[in-house]
Amino acid sequence: MSVSAAPVMHLARPHRPVVVAGTLSELRGPTSGFVELPLRLWWNPQRAFDLGQRTMLLWMYENVLREAIRVDELRAFLDGATLTRVWADLNLPRGVRAAWEARHPRLRSRVPA
Repeated sequence: MSVSAAPVMHLARPHRPVVVAGTLSELRGPTSGFVELPLRLWWNPQRAFDLGQRTMLLWMYENVLREAIRVDELRAFLDGATLTRVWADLNLPRGVRAAWEARHPRLRSRVPA
């Protein structure tokens, strides 16, 4: 029996691989104000998130991390420093958390704020 050398694929949900940015520094999305997610990322009629409200910021990050299918979506809406700061407080599917922590081990050491 041989062991596959293929990387482990993490899923955001059945049949949807998690998309992970190559570096946290490439994530330069907004850090303040209101952000309106496109319908593809958030299908609620009220799609604007006030990043000045911590709960809304966490909610937006959780949705983008779960629903993104392209790295450019991550780059457009997430900020690397903010992601690092709030990582431990995000409610994410296990596959999403595992994929991001495998690629960015420093996220693993973050403790809740």
